[in-house]
Amino acid sequence: MSSPLKNKAFLSLFLTIMIDMLGIGIIIPVLAVVFLSPETTLFSHDVSFATRTLYLGILTTLYPLAQFFGAPIIGALADKFGRKKMLILSLIGTCIGYILFAIGVVYGNLWILFISRLIDGFTGGNISVAQAAISDMAPPTERLKYFGFIGMAFGFGFIIGPFIGGKLADPNVVSWFTNATPFIFSAILTLVNIISLQLFFKETLLKKRTEKITVYTGLKNIYKAFSFKETRVLFIVAFLFMFGFTFFTQFSQVFLIKKFDFTQSMIGNYFAVIGILIAVMQGFVGRIVGKKWQAQDILRFAPLVLALGFFLFSASQTVIFLYLVTVLIVFGNGITQPNLFVLISKTASPDAQGELFGINQSVQSLAVIFPPILAGLISSVWVGAPVFVAGMCTLIAWIIFVLYYRHEKEFHAI
Repeated sequence: MSSPLKNKAFLSLFLTIMIDMLGIGIIIPVLAVVFLSPETTLFSHDVSFATRTLYLGILTTLYPLAQFFGAPIIGALADKFGRKKMLILSLIGTCIGYILFAIGVVYGNLWILFISRLIDGFTGGNISVAQAAISDMAPPTERLKYFGFIGMAFGFGFIIGPFIGGKLADPNVVSWFTNATPFIFSAILTLVNIISLQLFFKETLLKKRTEKITVYTGLKNIYKAFSFKETRVLFIVAFLFMFGFTFFTQFSQVFLIKKFDFTQSMIGNYFAVIGILIAVMQGFVGRIVGKKWQAQDILRFAPLVLALGFFLFSASQTVIFLYLVTVLIVFGNGITQPNLFVLISKTASPDAQGELFGINQSVQSLAVIFPPILAGLISSVWVGAPVFVAGMCTLIAWIIFVLYYRHEKEFHAI
């Protein structure tokens, strides 16, 4: 089969995800600084580090909390009305969220920041819809390749995004740049994304489904995920994997700031390096590994590599060692995530992929609700604690998969 990038529908989806991830990547170097910087207008100077990280944890939690209820509704609607309409709707919510967040930063208003994350979170089902669209166009034997290219889109977004974000928030680059500038730029990017999606993305859904949709769909999805014996182990592993990974993604910036005095620009540079590694890993190395081993075989060692990377990261004493350990983390994540998606995608019939990835999104959203608050609490005791906990969760996920996963040749739980 030819490269997915020669498929016009997939190419437009690839570009859409890359632009979307670019917008997300841009704000990565800024978020922690907005809360921890002595110059921030969100808090008075006498507010403690522990209080600031707690509020940062609460803000970070609001997005997945809203997404837990919103994403499965978006996913189910995508099965009913099509992928394109729901992708555009979710991106509109994202654009509004960025604009409100910029306003909140400018005026130092926590409530506006909270509202912006709730809006963005509730409409933020675009990733699950994109995954469903990929499953629409890719035969089961080719899905790893397609998910690998989506990993490249994530990587490319993170290569440029954090680097740009760090520079857009740095007044040393341009005098009028502030911590609000990256969010304004991300809103503009999202608007461009909406326009390009409308113009170039072709609908991939061929058979529509009618499923009753309620605000409780997220809770029902959790029940579905863990009620079928065929999906139970996979979703437990996916939950623990995301639960742990969230500790790293949401609070590694705090670690970099407190341990190594990283600035916005330095954080941007670090995540740009991660983006390069992700693009190489999922675009090339992951495909090579995927040709030699099946998904279930890869998952018997990849999460262990990731857990080791987290443990070493939390103990880092030098920046050089930090970057070396990051290679382990990216490798472990880069071959774990797409292969886990492959196994999950095989548990649903072709016309139920939107519902399936809506369920998967619910599981992942539930997994990322609590880590930010927990990380905000434990980071004040030991700044490396959140990443160490990430390693423990990943290790447990690996143990469960090795002990309990049994591969089925073909089954459709949904």
